Amino acid sequence: MASLLQSLLAALVAALLLVVPAPALAEFSGVDYTLTNQNEADFSGQDLANTSFAGAAGRRASFVGANLHGAILTQAAFPEADFSAADLSGALMDKVDFSGADFSGANLVGVIASGSDFSGATVTNADFTDALIDRADQRALCLAAEGTHPVTGADTRQSLGC
Repeated sequence: MASLLQSLLAALVAALLLVVPAPALAEFSGVDYTLTNQNEADFSGQDLANTSFAGAAGRRASFVGANLHGAILTQAAFPEADFSAADLSGALMDKVDFSGADFSGANLVGVIASGSDFSGATVTNADFTDALIDRADQRALCLAAEGTHPVTGADTRQSLGC
């Protein structure tokens, strides 16, 4: 009886392996800059989609016109970095120091940036549609927000909910 039960169980497992697909691997197509020093690095115009900068240091780094769609910048420091005209849509950027950073013309649609510091950041012509940012940052950014994003056509103040 035990032998029959073992045979049935083995047949069931074999059948399930044929029917149930293997789990899909998470897509990670970017480079891993996690916990690296990128101070004053130049990433201008580069395709950095789905790249991780988690915990990285990037003081005065340049990301002008870079594609950072879906990137992970969580718990990092990018003070005085230049993200002008960059695509940061869908990026995870919570608990990041963006003090004095330039986001002029940047696409920040759908970013998650809770707990980040945007003090002194420039957001002229940026699009924050559906972005999750702290209320204090939103109020501070609204003080100087102006313009319209050149690609999405979103009004910066409206996208921030000013």
